[in-house]
Amino acid sequence: MRPFFNARTLAATGLGLGALALACHPALAQDAQATASAATDAAAPAASTVDKGDVAWMMTATLLVLFMTMPGLALFYGGLVRAKNMLSILMQCTIITGVVMIVWTLWGYSFAFGGGTSYFWGGFGKLFLAGVTTDSKSATFTDGVEIPEYLFIVFQMTFAVITPALIVGAFAERIKFSAVVVFTILWVTFVYFPVAHMVWDGSGLIFNGVLSGGVGALDFAGGTVVHINAGIAALIGCMFVGKRTGLGKDIMAPHSMTLTMVGASILWVGWFGFNAGSNLESTSAAVLAMINTFTATAGALVAWCVIESMMRGKASMLGAASGIVAGLVAVTPACGTIGPVGAIVLGAIASCICYFFVSVVKNALKYDDSLDVFGVHGIGGIVGAIGTGIFTSTSLGGIGYAEGVTMAGQVWAQIVAVLITVVWCGIGSAIFFAITKALVGLRPTMEEEREGLDLIYHGEAAYHS
Repeated sequence: MRPFFNARTLAATGLGLGALALACHPALAQDAQATASAATDAAAPAASTVDKGDVAWMMTATLLVLFMTMPGLALFYGGLVRAKNMLSILMQCTIITGVVMIVWTLWGYSFAFGGGTSYFWGGFGKLFLAGVTTDSKSATFTDGVEIPEYLFIVFQMTFAVITPALIVGAFAERIKFSAVVVFTILWVTFVYFPVAHMVWDGSGLIFNGVLSGGVGALDFAGGTVVHINAGIAALIGCMFVGKRTGLGKDIMAPHSMTLTMVGASILWVGWFGFNAGSNLESTSAAVLAMINTFTATAGALVAWCVIESMMRGKASMLGAASGIVAGLVAVTPACGTIGPVGAIVLGAIASCICYFFVSVVKNALKYDDSLDVFGVHGIGGIVGAIGTGIFTSTSLGGIGYAEGVTMAGQVWAQIVAVLITVVWCGIGSAIFFAITKALVGLRPTMEEEREGLDLIYHGEAAYHS
């Protein structure tokens, strides 16, 4: 039974009697009122605030992530294909950007962050951005600090844009333009948005560690959501589409390593928006993500060059660019929780493993992943996700685990998150490549492929000399 005289009742009675007694002494009564007012203010929850510095930083970070796709990834991939297919890669990245922005606005944001309590998706609550206004706010990692919801929407939109754009590198030079559009719409709707919800939404399956003993996986900026997702879809895609015509017989060397280097450099710069921006605030935690994005990438770049020098006798620009991307991929899930020295080690480890998959495993299994999306993004994402569970330890320079969580427990949570993403994406990607093939077909004819996709699908060429 609830007691009549509880603490709140006694406190109220005491305040009332005190005020009555002090009423005969105006000065004392005034002091008492001030004290009571201060106590009331202290008891009230702090009002949420929006800091102009956070807003300015997040607007900048959003533009940096867009810069990664347009033109960073487009130039990086474009330089790696033959000249006759350069424009097709640029157009695929361009159309994906436009299509995904529309899809994200109409239903993607709701499916990922719509406020639903499902483990797998956010529901229909924010279809067409219903209920979102200039006054709407989104939470950050600090209690009482928020950012405009529109800003959170566009920041996450840029992540949704680059992920399917990464996939096209696996079957570059041999995919129909219409197939790219159809597959992208299906894939982001039923693969990307649910995985984003599972990892980053408060009710998500992976966020809550439902299958890993209640320990949520750490994924600061998208190791599972972006890179493993894209890498697995890329592997499935190159198997569905088949090998390039003339593979092993024709010369298929990159037509412009200059453009590839420019694209890789833009990716590195844009990645600071990707990683440091995922902190959602302009704080020291964002700076930690920033320095880790420097050091991990440097470790991976140097490691790849060393490996190539040992194995091939020369360090190539293609290898250096691949090392840059491998390091960026690996540090993405870890950048907010590990230390700068640990980041160097993580980047170097990822570079070694990615090199092995690109140079050995791909040739042994004979799949044609044209631009090594699976070998770098898929494998690098897996190494980074699991490595996050290790290098977050304070003994290795990280910020440490949640209370009661051990390294073994966190590593297991990371492995479970990887497995969930691989299974969800693998099955979903196979289904949607099959549907796309049935609807519009996946690849051009052999004659069209030999002529080049630039002229066949776009009626123009990247070069006229």
